[in-house]
Amino acid sequence: MSKIGKQPVIIPSGVAVSVDGHTVTVTGPKGTLKKHFAAEIAVEVNDGKVIVSAKGSGKYVMSLFGTTRALINNDVIGVSTGWSKKLELVGTGFKAELVGRDLSLTVGYSHSIKINAPEGITFKVEKTIITVDGFDRELVGQVAANIRAVRPPEPYKGKGIKYVDEVIRRKAGKAAAAKAGPAA
Repeated sequence: MSKIGKQPVIIPSGVAVSVDGHTVTVTGPKGTLKKHFAAEIAVEVNDGKVIVSAKGSGKYVMSLFGTTRALINNDVIGVSTGWSKKLELVGTGFKAELVGRDLSLTVGYSHSIKINAPEGITFKVEKTIITVDGFDRELVGQVAANIRAVRPPEPYKGKGIKYVDEVIRRKAGKAAAAKAGPAA
């Protein structure tokens, strides 16, 4: 049994959860999210809690059990408080600016890169920090990954776009390798 899957999801005030067949709809102050789940998983709403149960005991069903509960919990948190990812620009002359709802990045290419904001996503720019906000955790993470992919951090100087809490493993350059001498 999944330890995560057995825990009920507590529904905060202002959030409504409804189950229609294998579709769970979560509605809150930030928006509405719908997720479709496998037939091997049963989802019920009782007394302000969402209870997920498995209709079998195979390895596949048990893997869906905890995942389904976690996805519903992420949706409940998203529509009530929202999700956020922060990225940092590291490099001389690197900058980000908002153009309407979209993000324009100047990160060392001959042209600026424009990132369109999907529905439900907002960008904030403060000096070298870009914040991606939204109520769908999956979409927030994907948009942040797309921004990072424009110029991933390189291992020699650490220049590029990185997550704020990301640690870049540094490599020694050619000069440091030459001082060490040839390998035996």
